[in-house]
Amino acid sequence: MDLSIRITGAEDPALEQILKREHAGRESASAAVAEVIAAVRARGDAAVCEYTARFGGPNLAPEKLRVGPGEIEAAYGVVEGRVLESIRLALRNITDFHKKQLVQSWFETGLDGAIVGQMVRPLRRVGVYVPGGKASYPSSVLMNAVPARVAGVREIAMATPPAADGTVNPCTLVAAAEAGVTEIYRAGGAQAVAALAFGTAMLPRVDKITGPGNIYVTLAKQQVYGQVDIDMLAGPSEILIVADGTANPAYAAADLLSQAEHDEMASAVLLTPSRRLAEQVRDEVARQAAALPRCGIVARSLNQYGAIVVTADLSEAFGLANRFAPEHLELMVADPFHWLSRVENAGAVFIGHHSPEPVGDYVAGPSHVLPTGGTARFYSPLGVDTFLKKTSLIAYTRDALAGVGEDVIRLAETEGLQAHANSVRVRLDNEQREGTM
Repeated sequence: MDLSIRITGAEDPALEQILKREHAGRESASAAVAEVIAAVRARGDAAVCEYTARFGGPNLAPEKLRVGPGEIEAAYGVVEGRVLESIRLALRNITDFHKKQLVQSWFETGLDGAIVGQMVRPLRRVGVYVPGGKASYPSSVLMNAVPARVAGVREIAMATPPAADGTVNPCTLVAAAEAGVTEIYRAGGAQAVAALAFGTAMLPRVDKITGPGNIYVTLAKQQVYGQVDIDMLAGPSEILIVADGTANPAYAAADLLSQAEHDEMASAVLLTPSRRLAEQVRDEVARQAAALPRCGIVARSLNQYGAIVVTADLSEAFGLANRFAPEHLELMVADPFHWLSRVENAGAVFIGHHSPEPVGDYVAGPSHVLPTGGTARFYSPLGVDTFLKKTSLIAYTRDALAGVGEDVIRLAETEGLQAHANSVRVRLDNEQREGTM
């Protein structure tokens, strides 16, 4: 198994493909998603259950969609004590980090008595999507639900695909209980997104949907946007490492593989001016990958979206990294804080040789729900602000309005909006009449 070494400078079509991260099959998937959404809007819970069974899940009655308190209580008896301790460690770190993101409402009074400000309020009800089925992702529960809880969201509804027997993984249930999730539903895929967005008899609609999923989940979020808000359109996971000759090739290889094992569309890229390091990492990747249980997925990921690029220098490497705008950016260089100022686009930056990306996935504190596919150019990580809404406040006194009234009238008339101008003029005229009476 090889990661190709690609030399920058020449126009390399394969490298351009990796930088663009273009994935086939979106059109057909989009049509299938639209069909599911329409069915859920028309038939509610019955359609959710029907599509759950059709896509390999259990045959559920609508009244079984919601997970009961007894099942959550039983999960605590199954989850190993040390796993629960790790969940609680992550919970504390994630909570502490996100508390620092909280912003307050504010008001400011001008000399003329005019008050402007901003009122900050949490969303009332949000939906958190957590992948499931055969797998368990308690970290995804924490990384979505904890920022929502810190923001003050009162109702957090979680949707997650059940196993074939209808159960939800105990670790997922325990993480949800620990994180403050108020409702849990056995539903996945586009049908779960549609139910969250439009509401059903069993699952009341939400104001926003967050959380990662496969292409069907992502496209469903895209199609319901506007009916509800969403966090972002998450794609396959990706990592980009900028490294110099001080990097440990075993560390770099292990970190590349940590993302390549996610799925065959994940992207793992190393940029380095050191050909010696590039060759060592290539060899380490082959050696370490051979021992991984998911080596088949790793191979397909690296062959399609993996690369080691030898750059002219670190400056060129950072230029490429900013073009890539990766979900995860690792700086395995001497004096990484010096180079941090060169980073323009990244979901999260892992600084130094002892900050592997999986630390961020689980326990560091920042949410691991990050922009992918180059969208770090304009998207931010999921955080407390994701679950807040802001309302502008304007309170003018009589004198304050008199001070700017003619300017408002002038601008409104410039735009041809006479009623806007009259809204101010009637007040100014009234004040003038009262002042002369």
